[in-house]
Amino acid sequence: MKAVMLAAGEGSRMRPLTYTRPKVMIPIANRPILEHLVVEAKKAGIGEFVFVVGYHDEQVRDCFADGSRWGVSIEYCRQGRQLGTADALRMVEGLLSGDFLLLNGDIIVKHQDIRRVMEQGGNAVSVFPAEDPQGVGVLELSEGRVVRIHEKTASPPSCMVNAGIYRLTPGIFNAISRTGKSPRGEYELTDSLQLMIDSGQEVSYQEIGYWLNLSYPWDLLAANQSLLAEIEADNLGEVEENVVIKGAVAIGRNTVVRSGSYIVGPVIIGEGCDIGPNCYIRPHTAIGDGCRIGGATEVKASIVMTGTRIPHHNYVGDSVIGAGCNLGSGAKIANLRLDKKNIVVDGIDSKRRKLGAIIGDGVEVGINASINTGSVIGNNAYIAPGAVVSGVFLPGARIS
Repeated sequence: MKAVMLAAGEGSRMRPLTYTRPKVMIPIANRPILEHLVVEAKKAGIGEFVFVVGYHDEQVRDCFADGSRWGVSIEYCRQGRQLGTADALRMVEGLLSGDFLLLNGDIIVKHQDIRRVMEQGGNAVSVFPAEDPQGVGVLELSEGRVVRIHEKTASPPSCMVNAGIYRLTPGIFNAISRTGKSPRGEYELTDSLQLMIDSGQEVSYQEIGYWLNLSYPWDLLAANQSLLAEIEADNLGEVEENVVIKGAVAIGRNTVVRSGSYIVGPVIIGEGCDIGPNCYIRPHTAIGDGCRIGGATEVKASIVMTGTRIPHHNYVGDSVIGAGCNLGSGAKIANLRLDKKNIVVDGIDSKRRKLGAIIGDGVEVGINASINTGSVIGNNAYIAPGAVVSGVFLPGARIS
């Protein structure tokens, strides 16, 4: 059975992280979201993939190539205009024969659940019982069947959300050919499935046990914590004397951890990094390749992407920092409101009491700058020395 991976979209709610990469290529635990999904699908028994790509598709192609690195084969189909999931699937009809799997490329699931969906007969949808179904598709279920699919409704009638794994038969293409545009101006696969249901065709469901929803940048932090909980200690670099390492810490090749550093896992550090001396890396932190974490710096429960430098007297907590950034000496990111209330980002309740900043690629932060909780800073922004930053800033902003 082949698996079709939907990986064409930008993921606008993930900005500024998606200004320079598709959502599926955002790293969690130092691997792109899509890679985690490929690995789990392979464990479930999938060996052939079709990737539907579009926005910054070169990054997906360069990373995955023909799939041989993962022991699978990958074909590509480009969706030039992102006109919805049904439109994406329509484009790959000629590459499929027989029943197949369809997976949203921006979800985190486990192979056991993928296998359970595969083992269903006919057309089937995965569902997950969510505490908060706001902003995602939900399903009405009855006697083992899906009776109605609601796409991101304001008042969800159910807590069973569409988890983004589908087992489909070739009959879906007939339904797609009859599918019109949704109110959002897209051709939705859920509308095609609803057409099948309304015509009397059965669409079953399979409840899954593990599903991470990645809608907003702060969702990456919870996913990072969950995935890092599974890593094993591994040291492929150089650790000098007088370094304290506790728990599961994975250190990449050509990385040096200098004397006086104190690291508490689970933590993953990429290749070619320079860590310390005398820094503190706290649990649930992922540091990408080629990063610098320097003296008297503390990093806690954060994602730090490739080539970023946090070298002098810095504090970074519960933050996502893009690639190629630099924090000047003494620059700090707050992660807790004084009143201990949930942190609101651009009018959206993050449902987190602790959240630092979301920083795009190539941001330069001057010495002694202070970045407030829930701040969002666009790519290539410049923050002046001593600035106090709070709010949302577009790419290229100059903040003083």
